[in-house]
Amino acid sequence: MDPKLILMRHGQSAWNKSNLFTGWVDIPLTKEGIEESIKGGMKIKDLPIDVIFTSTLIRAQMTAVLAMNQHHSGKVLVFQHRREAKMEAWGEIYSAETKAQTIPVYRAWELNERMYGKLQGLNKAETAQKYGAEQVQIWRRSYDIAPPEGESLAMTASRTLPYFQKHIIPRLQEGKNVFVAAHGNSLRSIIMELDRLSPEEVVRLELATGEPLVYTYTKGKWSRDLSR
Repeated sequence: MDPKLILMRHGQSAWNKSNLFTGWVDIPLTKEGIEESIKGGMKIKDLPIDVIFTSTLIRAQMTAVLAMNQHHSGKVLVFQHRREAKMEAWGEIYSAETKAQTIPVYRAWELNERMYGKLQGLNKAETAQKYGAEQVQIWRRSYDIAPPEGESLAMTASRTLPYFQKHIIPRLQEGKNVFVAAHGNSLRSIIMELDRLSPEEVVRLELATGEPLVYTYTKGKWSRDLSR
């Protein structure tokens, strides 16, 4: 069977609910976000999953854990701590049997949300009143225009895609199923590559929170599973 790539935007965060620009501010999920993550997990519970990638932000990590708590395998997630002092060496598992019942989770800042600069923590509606709705829309949805001291979607893609190509695609080439729990804009960057979207198309792409997208990887080509 050809390997699967599962992409999921994190469930609703506290600042999503408050309509605030979040970016790299490390905000947890709301009760609704927890429920979304669980429902998303139910949709992928029967898909074999060999390895998980997530961002360094807690809302994406919570989503991965909550979704995988629904998984039929019952395997335990083990967060990897590469190059983190004693955590890597002292967190070693010495039982082959126990290790076989785990799924490694790799955290990467490259999969973090777009950094919104000086908009972070501001209310989106109030910011539109202050700077004008048209300007805020340009900051939010232009492909290559960044908000003040923040990242554009193009800049986000410039860190997300190299990581995807170096660390995630090789796992698929090995025949492994991969689950990525990340963010609206880091996932837009990846989907732009998979679906061959133009900059004009990708800025219009909407990703629902807690909703998995499943792709099949066949000899270097991608096809989206539309049954979910």
